Amino acid sequence: MKKTLLASAIAGALGASVAAQAATVYDQDGTRLDVYGRIAMAVEGGGTEYSGGQAIENGAEFVDASSRLGLRGQQQISSDLSAFAHVEWRFRADEANNRFGNDFDAFSETRQSYIGLRSNTWGTVQAGNFDSFYFQAVTKPFDVYVKEGFEFAGHATQSRGDSIGYISPNLSGFQAFLQAKHYSERGEVEGSERDAEIVTQGGLKYEADGLRLALGYVDDKAVLNTGGSRVSGTGNDEVRYGGTAAYEFVPGFVARVGYETRDDSSVYGGGFDQWGVGASFAVTEWTFHADIYDIDPDNGESRTSWALGAMYDVSNNFDVFAELYDSDVDERVGGSQVNKDDVYWVVGARYHF
Repeated sequence: MKKTLLASAIAGALGASVAAQAATVYDQDGTRLDVYGRIAMAVEGGGTEYSGGQAIENGAEFVDASSRLGLRGQQQISSDLSAFAHVEWRFRADEANNRFGNDFDAFSETRQSYIGLRSNTWGTVQAGNFDSFYFQAVTKPFDVYVKEGFEFAGHATQSRGDSIGYISPNLSGFQAFLQAKHYSERGEVEGSERDAEIVTQGGLKYEADGLRLALGYVDDKAVLNTGGSRVSGTGNDEVRYGGTAAYEFVPGFVARVGYETRDDSSVYGGGFDQWGVGASFAVTEWTFHADIYDIDPDNGESRTSWALGAMYDVSNNFDVFAELYDSDVDERVGGSQVNKDDVYWVVGARYHF
């Protein structure tokens, strides 16, 4: 492999292909513009069987597998300083409607949209809508699956909009990061439950000779609707802490371990401790992944989830994949099934450009 498996795993299911397949459409006088993307389709089944006490159909379905289109621009200002911009859209490749059911929108989500300045001496500063720095630095080594199987904090964690961040230059393998997101009450009715607040995340990463270590935190704010209810899936007003380690023992074999914790909140609950252990192995055109998590919530039943994946590179631009994921969710109240998941499965193919 041209890149080490560790670098590929950290790049994630999209990033490695983007780096390899992005097409330069303009490159002159220090200004460059790249276009990239992928069309990805799959068949999935299993997964949620009961939700909130209701039986859910979970038969096979033809689905989009995170298709997207993006542009990256860069202009060299001096030998040490460059300006950059990045915009990326998500679209559904399996049908005409987008995820919001609107036939007239070409794209279903503006996934990335930010600008910034990069200096080898002073570091990088960027602003806009981008992946969580905590995710990119700390939890990303576990983000190796196309669909399901990643249990740690993801790319949208207290990010994706109204954010500004700083990444230090690489100092003998060390890099620090700090990001702030602004939740505004501008335009809200005075006296509403939503408060203006700046939420931060930060940490430190170290990489050298096949070893990657990272530690970080997220001020995991409970984001409120205008009526005071918490937006589903957001934090609990406590701080999330996490750390990961990954090491490439031999070319093609990477092992990883990670830990995350967050205190319980008296208002929103949501405390937990979770461990993850996994490995990736690449040989010829094949790459295999396996991960297992021990998840212990403060206000729920502990569970042990696992994921397996295999990917085959048909060519530099085309790959096929198959994945299994068992969340181990099985919750009952008074003998009645409330929530339960079957083993989730997916098979699919992607074309990168």
